Amino acid sequence: MKPTHFLTIAQLSTGELDRIVLRASQLKDDHRKGKRHHPLDGRMLGLLFFKSSTRTRISFEAAMVQLGGTSLYLTAQDLQINRGESIADTMRVLSRYLNALVIRTFAHEEIETWAAEATIPVINGLTDRHHPCQALGDLLTIRERFGSLKGLTLAYIGDGNNVAHSLIEGAAAAGMTIRLACPDGYRPEEVIVGPAREVAGKTGGAIEITDDPQAAARKADILYTDVWTSMGQEEESEKRKKVFAPYRIDEALLKLAKPTAGVMHCLPAYRGLEITAGVMDGPQSLVWDQAENRLHAQKALLEWLLT
Repeated sequence: MKPTHFLTIAQLSTGELDRIVLRASQLKDDHRKGKRHHPLDGRMLGLLFFKSSTRTRISFEAAMVQLGGTSLYLTAQDLQINRGESIADTMRVLSRYLNALVIRTFAHEEIETWAAEATIPVINGLTDRHHPCQALGDLLTIRERFGSLKGLTLAYIGDGNNVAHSLIEGAAAAGMTIRLACPDGYRPEEVIVGPAREVAGKTGGAIEITDDPQAAARKADILYTDVWTSMGQEEESEKRKKVFAPYRIDEALLKLAKPTAGVMHCLPAYRGLEITAGVMDGPQSLVWDQAENRLHAQKALLEWLLT
């Protein structure tokens, strides 16, 4: 049988997404009560990272421990692929040693190549086009705050990047409205938006794209942002600071959202650039719950893929 991979949120049906988020909530509640689940006893998760990481790496390692399994962290320098061994040969071997593999890399096509050669589940730990594990944790966080997802409005302010793409797919599947305020030239890709709009048409959701952060934030339930310069874009940093300066989430923008609105940031954050310290550390911030929920959402994902 071919393994089930997790490369994008769009791969999940609405029912599967609902079940994973609900299970993540249950696992989090059990963890806080001291109830232990070890469904992955004896299982080994590989973590192959071509990009540095804090939350993705540590949350997956902790997740495997809490589920009774173990993990192995790898970089390209640890493997013979660094000396020319093919992806196909490397993946065939890793499939014999591991039960699943998380890959964090640059081009999304690279992880698709790894998955095509794998006989174990491959999980996207981040590519330049998608960050689906982040979106799972985000949807769990929003559900915790509001009790449900359907009908809520999420305003994403900033770069239409990999996080934005996964949020678009997640919001569409959950029946949410997502408004994205992005400068011209930094909007999400139509190859993501088009199919997501079709999904949203079936779930009661909507996808709105504008260049006006105030319009996006008005009466929103959630304000969300990300760094203006992602890994691999460092040479564009100064240009991006100028382009995105009007797209900062600050106290004035937050006042346009609903009084009950929450603020989210996937981290790492640069206070004073994409978000002010007062908002990020303020009473409406969900940032630290959001970071914690990566752990519990990924536990639910691993359980779903491996049991």
